[in-house]
Amino acid sequence: MPRFQDDLPHGVIPATLLALNDDYSIDEIGTRRHLRDVAATAGLSAITVNGHASEVHACTQEEQERILDITLDEIGDRLPVVSGVWADGSHQAARLARMAQNRGASAVLVFPSQVFSMGGQLRPEMALAHFSAIADATDLPIIVFAYAERSTLSYPLDTLVKLAETIPTIRAIKDWSNDAMLHERQIRTLQSLSRPVNVLTTHSAWLMASLTMGCAGLLSGSGSIIPELQSALFQAVQAGDLTRARAINDRIYPLAQAFYAAPALDMHNRMKECLVMLGRMDRAVVRPPLARISDAERVRLRVALHQAGLLGDRPIELAA
Repeated sequence: MPRFQDDLPHGVIPATLLALNDDYSIDEIGTRRHLRDVAATAGLSAITVNGHASEVHACTQEEQERILDITLDEIGDRLPVVSGVWADGSHQAARLARMAQNRGASAVLVFPSQVFSMGGQLRPEMALAHFSAIADATDLPIIVFAYAERSTLSYPLDTLVKLAETIPTIRAIKDWSNDAMLHERQIRTLQSLSRPVNVLTTHSAWLMASLTMGCAGLLSGSGSIIPELQSALFQAVQAGDLTRARAINDRIYPLAQAFYAAPALDMHNRMKECLVMLGRMDRAVVRPPLARISDAERVRLRVALHQAGLLGDRPIELAA
């Protein structure tokens, strides 16, 4: 299976969605189609599955294994595949990481344990023990999902540095700090370590600004809808072509405003609706407690797709 160069996750990494049937079971045909559509985009570095975008919170371990198997079967010979590790217990997280390696993933994206929400920032040794258990179970590159400070699931920068210096297989963070000053500080600090840790932004609501700070890449659910625009934006920023980057960002802007409006929990729900409108997915079914959005919001999404130039001259109307 493809691996990241020097085991350093980098570049444009879309997090794909999960197609579901009306009975909430996995639509394997639709999921494979979606994976093929996204992976066909030029300029991608990898694909992520078993993440927020694919509703990992509502998937059993058996389903996560199946999702990874489908992904590897469909696109694993073309792109590295990152598999999410969503677990509150360190032993369970280690089992999921080992499973990902055994099945052929190229890296793991580790979500924070919900246990940390009750003051984990004050006990950095807990984060160190958690990631050490995962690293003992796999030698795959680890991407640390770094949440916003206000979420109470964040890791202070000092803790991230300690993790990076102690665990060699931590090679990147997915930065969701939602604080521009902290974001830039993390980029400058982590990417300058003696063993660099890449910062992959997931600030998709202000992606251009984030990329200009020097991120090594991006890992984003909205990449499942606009992978070509994200790839083009990243390349323009890397080339220092600000004029081109602004033009691309002008197309991304209306969709970013629509996807990341309140409530944030609907972001991937909205993306599924857009895939249906674009004819790339048959149904916008989500698993409870997520619920479908309103007709009025679907109209707003269709307008945003038009403004982004993705629907051509189709009339603004609800999908059937």
